[in-house]
Order: sequence, then C-alpha cells, then structure tokens
Amino acid sequence: MRNGEIPLSIEKNIQIVKDFFAAIDSGDEDALLTLVAEDIEWIIPGEDWPLAGTYRGHAGLADLLETASKSIETSTEPREFVAQGDRVLVVGFARGRIKATNKTFEDDWIFAITVRDGKLMSIREYVDTQALARAAAMSGPESAADQPDDGSHLRAS
Repeated sequence: MRNGEIPLSIEKNIQIVKDFFAAIDSGDEDALLTLVAEDIEWIIPGEDWPLAGTYRGHAGLADLLETASKSIETSTEPREFVAQGDRVLVVGFARGRIKATNKTFEDDWIFAITVRDGKLMSIREYVDTQALARAAAMSGPESAADQPDDGSHLRAS
C-alpha cells in the first residue's frame, strides 16, 4: 500500500455505511435489513424524546423505524466519514420537527458504527439530546435563552 491509500476493507466499510444512510433517506427498509446484522444494537442516548433508547436486532430496528415515522420528520445529512479498522465515524447534521409538539430542532451528530463481515453490528449516536428533548417538550421555553437571567427561576414560589 502506498502512502495516502485507504485500505480496501476500510473503503468497503465506508461504502456500506453510506449505503445504510442512503437506505434510511429513501425509506428502503429491505435495503436496511440487508445492511445490518441480525443482532445489531443501536443506542440513542437521552430522555424525554421519542427515539431515545436501545434497539436490538431486526425487530428493534423495525420498532425504531416505526416510532420515527410516527413521531418525527427529519432530514439527515452525513457530512464526513472517518474510518479505522472496523469502525466508521460519521459526522453529520440533522434538521427536523417533532410531530406531537410541532417544534423544530437542529442537531449536529456523530454516529460511531462498527462494521463486521459487511454488516453494521452496532451504532452509537452522539446527538444533541437537549435540543431534541426541548423540541419534544409539550410546554415550556423553546430554549435556555428564554429563561430569565435574574436568578428568579431559582427562587421558591
């Protein structure tokens, strides 16, 4: 291998991850299932927003996709792919709306994906959980910028 060349296995892993994002974008569930391992684990951190949780296997992936289609509209833009060995980090941006609240969000994210034998084995999202929880909140301020700066929110009523 000459200096600056990417090993073929890493190139292949990046392409598999790109195909995965293309399948998500197009809503092609069959393509998704062919790209992920039977025992995939997808971890989405956070609380107080519809997609947070750990999803396992093809059934878990189907549950995640169903929950997502019912609760959120989003456009996801993977911008950079960084790979080493069986790991692919994807740096991206998402913009969307939580259907229940009609509140919008913007989210810079990183997905840490493990690819083995041509299949996605695990996905761990690193997302702006606060922005997503704020968009999912049924009431309250849109952002921390809306909080009074005088400390009044700290005093007991």
